Amino acid sequence: MLKTAVLTAITLAIAIGGGAGSVWLALDRDFEFDTVTVGSWTAFPARGTPEADPYSKARFSREADLALGGGEGLVFVARRDHEGLPLRIECDYRVEGGVPPARFWTLYARDAQGGIVVGDDTRTPALHSLALLRQDDNTVITTVSRRPAPGNWLATAGTGRFNLVLTLYDTGTALAARIAEIELPQVTRVGCDG
Repeated sequence: MLKTAVLTAITLAIAIGGGAGSVWLALDRDFEFDTVTVGSWTAFPARGTPEADPYSKARFSREADLALGGGEGLVFVARRDHEGLPLRIECDYRVEGGVPPARFWTLYARDAQGGIVVGDDTRTPALHSLALLRQDDNTVITTVSRRPAPGNWLATAGTGRFNLVLTLYDTGTALAARIAEIELPQVTRVGCDG
């Protein structure tokens, strides 16, 4: 009798602990079903829609985040450069290439906690499509750095890892079938401090 009670208690502890641990990991990581990867960029097309998985819904409820609906736009996140190295604030990056057609788009940097990384000497935490210098072929070259740079410059400050977030508003590429076909800017590491 005592052996059965002990085994039942151990089984319940493993089941509850394992279940709670797996839910915690799923909510703490930026993992979702139906992710689409294009180069360094990852999109979550189901985010903000009724088709979003339960973990995604729980994560956004917990974080009080506001996701774009399916027809409103699409968010791409780059955590690594084109060579697969994590993005670090101590390094300078060049984001170069075309951006898919959208009525409006923004590019900003955020830290691991989701806060916006902005340089001390700038009042603009993000770049947007209406105020950028473009190349003759309509591509964009942006420098992401702690030091001022000519042309399009996204200022950062601090140290550690960060993510680049490209948000396309009112775009036809929000359809999941078309996301994998688009081209996004390449994120290239130019150099690092120290």
